[in-house]
Amino acid sequence: QVQLVESGGGLVQPGGSLRLSCAASAYTFSSNAMKWYRQAPGKEREWVARISSSGSTTLYADSVKGRFTISRDNPKKRVYLQMNSLKPEDTAVYYCNTDFGAWSWGQGTQVTVSA
Repeated sequence: QVQLVESGGGLVQPGGSLRLSCAASAYTFSSNAMKWYRQAPGKEREWVARISSSGSTTLYADSVKGRFTISRDNPKKRVYLQMNSLKPEDTAVYYCNTDFGAWSWGQGTQVTVSA
């Protein structure tokens, strides 16, 4: 069973930055497009960034475009999310998974943006 372990979250002031990391155990990692998702209290999980299997193509939700950057390191089986200019509305638990959430969800990493 694939394991996903997210890390790097924390408490940050508005305008600050964080870099999230996701480690995957899947030997098929490099064959899968990956997404970062987030779930805020009382809201459904939503995707915020997508990266193709090779890393050559990225997509972002409008809410984070220009502020977040997704990247990956296939030999290390890791995907990253650089988050800049953070806003209070970015507060959520952040998860990584494949395009369609095909793997078991990890525990996520909490990001709290507050003064």
